[in-house]
Amino acid sequence: MRYLKTIGIKTNQPVGRGFLFPYDTAFSSNGRIFILNRGRVSQALGTRIQICTFEEEYLGEFGRGKGTADDQFKVPVSMAFNSEDLLYLTDEVLNEIKVFDVDGSFVDRWGSTGIDSEGLVGPSGIAIDSEDNIYVVEQYGNRVRKFTSDGKPILKWGEEGEREGQFDMPWGVALDSESNVYVADWRNDRVQKFTSDGEFMASFGESGEGEGQFKRPSSVAVDDDGLIYIADWGNERVQVIGPDGTFHTMLYGESTISQWAREWLEVNQDELQSRNRSDLLIKELPTHLRTPYHVGSQTESRFWGPVSVKFDQHSRLYVTEHSRARIQVYETP
Repeated sequence: MRYLKTIGIKTNQPVGRGFLFPYDTAFSSNGRIFILNRGRVSQALGTRIQICTFEEEYLGEFGRGKGTADDQFKVPVSMAFNSEDLLYLTDEVLNEIKVFDVDGSFVDRWGSTGIDSEGLVGPSGIAIDSEDNIYVVEQYGNRVRKFTSDGKPILKWGEEGEREGQFDMPWGVALDSESNVYVADWRNDRVQKFTSDGEFMASFGESGEGEGQFKRPSSVAVDDDGLIYIADWGNERVQVIGPDGTFHTMLYGESTISQWAREWLEVNQDELQSRNRSDLLIKELPTHLRTPYHVGSQTESRFWGPVSVKFDQHSRLYVTEHSRARIQVYETP
């Protein structure tokens, strides 16, 4: 994989350019990038969806926290576009799916009521197939739900546990070109694969830090060749495995300064001078700090909090880092 660029810069401002705990990305048909900012949930600061281009032109934002109004979120998690450019967003506290059009205008909401007697229980990952059926992972319900585009239930599968077809706080979900379903089974440290009807097909991974091992995988994506990309969140890396689960490659991050960061530093010369004096490329840490978390937090180019992996229409891989408030973009071979 070839690193292309970094998008984003951290901000504590409630509006405007810059990210605050970004959690996911989605792509409209016209190539715009939508970035979900969870923000500081306790303070209702910076929770919103921002829109930009690959060239980092800032186009605006919508949504806010913290509340229950149509344009408000509490703890948003993930989002995806359907074929009509409707954006579906999960909120794990509201237990809802909210729907917006490509301009950010509210369209619909459903989940806590109107689905069935159970409702949604902690919806997290969301994916949409070619027929606009919607797959939602429930982290607290330990299952996958399948809906029509207007929220009518089609089927559900899964329960709490460690066996095939069981989950322990599943988080991310993705589909391949044949609409097979991949679930990042967070606390079981694995990815499970199912048919679109919920039949178990395969399980990949186990707990650990080696190749083919995971520590709290949070997101999964599949490319056109069937390679599976997993945000190995607890190991501060992205791992790529083949369709049969064999190890393919590992990404640890290669971030460079984004356009937004360069422009900010140009008008904040004191910060630029401080940055130039800093050692941002630490070669070796003390023994007690040689954990994935500490290496990621102390080395600027490395992933720190890679929470989401998504492909755009040009097969570019976007790795969203919530702790460093940026997105690293890669190009597949």
